[in-house]
Amino acid sequence: MKSSCKFFMVLLFLSTASLPVFAQQAESGPQRTRISFEIDPATFVFRGYSAHLRIQPKNSDHFLLGVGVYAMDLPAVFVDFNEKNKDKGWDVRINRGLGLFGEYHFSEVNRQFFLGAQLSIQEFKIENEASTGSQQYSNALAMGYGGYALQPFDVPLYVKVWGGIGYTDKISGTNVLGEQVYDIAPVSVFATVHLGYTF
Repeated sequence: MKSSCKFFMVLLFLSTASLPVFAQQAESGPQRTRISFEIDPATFVFRGYSAHLRIQPKNSDHFLLGVGVYAMDLPAVFVDFNEKNKDKGWDVRINRGLGLFGEYHFSEVNRQFFLGAQLSIQEFKIENEASTGSQQYSNALAMGYGGYALQPFDVPLYVKVWGGIGYTDKISGTNVLGEQVYDIAPVSVFATVHLGYTF
């Protein structure tokens, strides 16, 4: 692993580890643990699904912990982001993903600016128009992200716009299909919009 990747992993670990410290600094917060449910509408548009559970600990104004599952066909813009795969006839799908999330919201949970960290395991299916069949591989993802959340109505329904950059590495399977090699870049970039509701 290159030194820059090691530096990124250490930085991500330190930022994740510091989130509980910020949470403990809150002087007030909800008198009970609050639960939010989020979806990513884009996953359904791209023949997939998503379901995210977020927990706001009791007496914490700023901190969220969560878990999420998701799947989707990757839009061409994400495949083509890697120049080695651009216009090479790849169809790529996240068959399933499972992620752990931690977020620090600077104002209050699910309002205004926030930073977060994600650790995920993802299974990909790749196909290529120049080959028959498909292959699967799995990767691990460590991502830092940030965004903005707003609640436009009086009910606890919110919109969360976010984007992130992370490090990814293959942990099983193969990314070779016939004579074609799907390049797995170590840097992963992603952006999306979540819709959520707090109970």
